[in-house]
Amino acid sequence: MYDRFVDDLSAFVLAGGMSSRMGQDKAFLSWKAGTLLSHALDLVGQVSTKVQIVGDATKFSRFGEVVEDVFVGCGPLAGIHAALLKSASRRNLVLAVDVPFVEKAFLAYLVSQAKLTDAVVTLPLAGGRLQPLCAIYRPQFAEVAERSLKEGRNKIDPLFATVETRVIQPDELTQQGFSEQMFRNLNTPEEFEQALH
Repeated sequence: MYDRFVDDLSAFVLAGGMSSRMGQDKAFLSWKAGTLLSHALDLVGQVSTKVQIVGDATKFSRFGEVVEDVFVGCGPLAGIHAALLKSASRRNLVLAVDVPFVEKAFLAYLVSQAKLTDAVVTLPLAGGRLQPLCAIYRPQFAEVAERSLKEGRNKIDPLFATVETRVIQPDELTQQGFSEQMFRNLNTPEEFEQALH
């Protein structure tokens, strides 16, 4: 039988958010020598050769291959769903565009842990919260996401109770030399200013 999963790992940068609290598109905010988008693409490109952007093709196609949501306006779960439908990989790294402090070493660790398990999702728990936008998903999560989206349930976290999930606990992060602070995301101009300094 033909196996459509030809690659072991694909990476997707979720860039399709509304950025309503920021007041401008987060993806294009200046960060280091480029933008939050270029930073995220470079970061995931260090662990996967197959990198795509999830968002509006009219905005992002000049920066790389783009995947558009099937369920438009339904938040990050719709982005994860679209990525998994498009992917030809057994494992899929999903990273939000607005978490610039995530380290390459952590992404490499996340990938290594996902390879050791049959879990459908591998993700960290940090700051008392699961981090579904810095996680690895297997293709079958697309079915779970689609059912939920069709029912108008757009929250991601409740779905983890329905599939096998490997959670990287805070003490494991600490033991591996990672700070929970790396997962803080930038939602407002104030948070962005703080991050710059």
